[in-house]
Amino acid sequence: MRDVASSAGVSLKTVSRVVNREPGVHADTAARVQAAIADLGFARNDIARSLRHGRAGAIGLVIEDVANPFYSAIARTVEDAAHLRGHIVITGSCEEDPEREHQLVHRLLRRSVDALLIVPAGDDHRYLLSELRAGTPLVFLDRPPGGLDADTVLLDNLGGARAGVGHLLAHGHERVAFVGDGPALHTARERLAGYRRALAEAGVAERPELVRAGTHDAAGAEQAVRALLALPAARRPTALFCANNRNTLGALRAIRGHERRVALVGFDDFELADMLPTPVSVVRHAPEDMGRIGAELAYARLDGDGGPPQRRTIPCELVARGSGEVPA
Repeated sequence: MRDVASSAGVSLKTVSRVVNREPGVHADTAARVQAAIADLGFARNDIARSLRHGRAGAIGLVIEDVANPFYSAIARTVEDAAHLRGHIVITGSCEEDPEREHQLVHRLLRRSVDALLIVPAGDDHRYLLSELRAGTPLVFLDRPPGGLDADTVLLDNLGGARAGVGHLLAHGHERVAFVGDGPALHTARERLAGYRRALAEAGVAERPELVRAGTHDAAGAEQAVRALLALPAARRPTALFCANNRNTLGALRAIRGHERRVALVGFDDFELADMLPTPVSVVRHAPEDMGRIGAELAYARLDGDGGPPQRRTIPCELVARGSGEVPA
């Protein structure tokens, strides 16, 4: 900076103002400083700046799996919001492993990120109490924290699942199978509760053998659906409710070429779902809204919002495309 100041014939303070885009510098003077910066190849040292100002200019984001389109959409929207603030996003995938979540969170905190957005894998977040009390903005996405009162952004999981299963019941199906993650996950519990609510409201008894809760990926869902379709005809499901996009993909592989058409509704939209021979009916929501709202809450805290923790819920909608309209 001293070299830039000497070359441009200005003070160090003027160089600082230009570099940090602060007001109060005449246009001609700013142009001289910018020219000197270009000639000398000067670049601001953000690490040194963070030590001085106490902020890293970075947002930490812990998600389940960046390869999942749901989470990559969240990450992209958070990145867009951070870019407008001149910040970067440091992202890590915890892969539904609570210990890995802890490790990623602590690594990000050691890098003094300005705020943390977390899709939690575990159900106990009291380890973050000291950070919350110290003023670090924490926002939980998709699932609520355990043992901690913090800003949270969720989907209407129960309502969305209830609508999807209700749609299948309205088309005459009484043997509707549930294929989803295990009950350890908040989203899976809520979607299973929505499935059960829809059955109860329609006066249809739940059949325990049709509930396959524990299929985390497409391969597991495919195996579960093949087993369901191998049941005797009187017990075999005529419709499937798949509780996330990966379960839906696995189910589609399993029912391809099956002797009888099986109705299907999936929770989460996915690319090309409307382009398949029988377009897939889904419970749709906007993961981009989750990332946007989460970033807004984090930046509001950074800007001084000291209000009580907020819980925001993103609505879901049923999109009927054909696969859920197959009659019983």
